[in-house]
Amino acid sequence: MTMLSDHLDATAPGLPRAESGAPPTDPTRRLVIVVRADPVICGHSGEARNLAEAALTRGFDDVRIVTWPIPALLAAGLPLKPLESVLPYSPGITVERPEPVGDYKVPDGRNLAGIVGRLVELFTEGVPTTAMSLYLTPHDTAVAQAASIARSTGMCAPLTTVAEAVGSDITNVVRTALDQGRFGAAAQVLSTYLSNDVCVAVSQYTKELIISAATEVDARWGTNFGPACAERVKISYPAIDASAYTKLAPTETTGRLAARGLERDGYVMFLSRVTKAKGVDDLINGFAISAAAHRTKLAICGTGPEAPAMRALAASTPFADRIVFFDDVDDAEKPHLMAGSAAYVLPSKPRPEFVETFGIALVEKMLAGGGPIITCDTGGIGEAVGPHATFVPPSHPSGIANALSEIVLGLSPGERTRWGRHARTYAMQFDRISVFDQLFAKVDDARSAVAA
Repeated sequence: MTMLSDHLDATAPGLPRAESGAPPTDPTRRLVIVVRADPVICGHSGEARNLAEAALTRGFDDVRIVTWPIPALLAAGLPLKPLESVLPYSPGITVERPEPVGDYKVPDGRNLAGIVGRLVELFTEGVPTTAMSLYLTPHDTAVAQAASIARSTGMCAPLTTVAEAVGSDITNVVRTALDQGRFGAAAQVLSTYLSNDVCVAVSQYTKELIISAATEVDARWGTNFGPACAERVKISYPAIDASAYTKLAPTETTGRLAARGLERDGYVMFLSRVTKAKGVDDLINGFAISAAAHRTKLAICGTGPEAPAMRALAASTPFADRIVFFDDVDDAEKPHLMAGSAAYVLPSKPRPEFVETFGIALVEKMLAGGGPIITCDTGGIGEAVGPHATFVPPSHPSGIANALSEIVLGLSPGERTRWGRHARTYAMQFDRISVFDQLFAKVDDARSAVAA
């Protein structure tokens, strides 16, 4: 197994460690994205990659993804891909992992200080820059602080800031602050968010979640965040590389399935983080009581804090030998597994710490083809799949069982083909070029408004 640290090579003494191609020596237009990037298993790390790749086709000649050092990701306990499985970025995209600043006397914030410091350097190099933060906490904080410092030096190049909010920014941060009566923490998130030139949310559901929380802050403390969020926040759906899912070679798909001991249409698939909010327990219990279990396997792909418990649950069912776990599926293999599945199930359920604000994997599945989707109409999932899914109630194993039997045993080949065609057409709206162009139309509007 390749060690994560083996893939970090310092470019020069004193410079942050970087990965991928060298930037141009005289860049003219720069995009900086601050995010929890690869190898973190998260749809939005993939979104950052897709926005970066799209930027290269739209006139940006220097794209930087500024993210966290590998030791910080490991210490946080985030689910991570094997680093050797991470696909390379195109030349012109540089992944930077600034080293922490300070020693043991700084109990927290050392890594954030490293990111802020590096952003200040990028903002003051004379290159017109768009800086985008994915997740507000703490990435938007880093961008806002760096922008303020850069401007205070008098050396800041033309700079436009974009902040994209996801649901956990509200459920995990603002909601906690409200529940604990911590006005300052809630105000910090909302005020910093609104200080950006462009504020976007990953779905209409997420925007409504933001406005609801902001309105509650207003009611309790007399602020005016709710109306500001309602006016300023726009929708920018996650960007997905459609070509990675729509141009699969059937022979390669067959070979990859065989390597996993799978056959086309012979398995039901789950691929996401293995957490309580993703409903893996409901899927295992539903599969075990479905008629489809006699004809298919259940392939659970992913890792996460609940993985050991889910393995134990699967082992306790009558179909333990037909439930398989894959914790090493990489980005190249994922589309093929999706395309070969008889059904894809994501029974996500709302929990205090997490609500599915979009459902990137569901869109990827619609692009890849294969059997239909079974999911729950919670959060922003409905926006991701439209009418192209079978919905079951959250926390409802028997509903999953019935849906599996209907899809796996009841659909004709023609019905499956029609589903796949319509689902892919719907999902193409989330292709990264389309999403990028719509997002940067908002950026251009913001620049025009400032100029006026």
